[in-house]
Amino acid sequence: MNFFGDTSNLDMVDAASVAVFLAVWLWLGWRIGHPSAAKPSVTVLMQEYRLQWMQMMAARDPRIFDAQIMMSLRQSTSFFASTCLLAMGGLLALIGNVDPLQGVATRLTNMESASAVLQVKLFLPLFMLGNAFLKFVWSNRVFGYCSVIMGAVPNDPADPQTLPMALKAGHLNARAALNFNAGLRSMYFALCALAWVAGAWLLLLGVAVTAWVVWSREFASASREIIMARKENSEEP
Repeated sequence: MNFFGDTSNLDMVDAASVAVFLAVWLWLGWRIGHPSAAKPSVTVLMQEYRLQWMQMMAARDPRIFDAQIMMSLRQSTSFFASTCLLAMGGLLALIGNVDPLQGVATRLTNMESASAVLQVKLFLPLFMLGNAFLKFVWSNRVFGYCSVIMGAVPNDPADPQTLPMALKAGHLNARAALNFNAGLRSMYFALCALAWVAGAWLLLLGVAVTAWVVWSREFASASREIIMARKENSEEP
């Protein structure tokens, strides 16, 4: 049963471009989380600082500063989750009535696209935004777990439970950050997926540009150089 109507205008190039899109998205996520030891990603580098933060928090009194940072992190996840919901609502409305989009698609491609084809193409960014929303919601929840455990860390640095509890909070903080970053990547690729409306080749171009942006920010950005320089300085005797 065909729920969308006539989608015969979609060909093997469209299928291949979507396959490349999904493969690059999945591969980038895996590579960022599992980089080589010689060239760690910003995400992995920041995990070490999150653990150090929790260790410093255990010896800090009062811990108002740490609570404020956690509040800021949770507000970020809530903001992006809300943004994803609004964007998903807009896409669902557009899928229900693609007439405003047909004129734009026709001008970009110089050929008329069937309504069913445009509806199918809009489901790709909708899927990416849905994934981003779920990642942000889970990130917010894990940051909440981290906040509770931070509150349970004993105030006495000499207590034998202080360091283990602080490290537990640090690992939860790192897991929440991984999900937050995954949500941001999904949003990047959701914007990229909109290029499919203008054709499969433009989608492939969008994949290349998006992959470069994501990769460079993790492995070749000025921020990474600053983090690496400070990490190397801290390891000097």
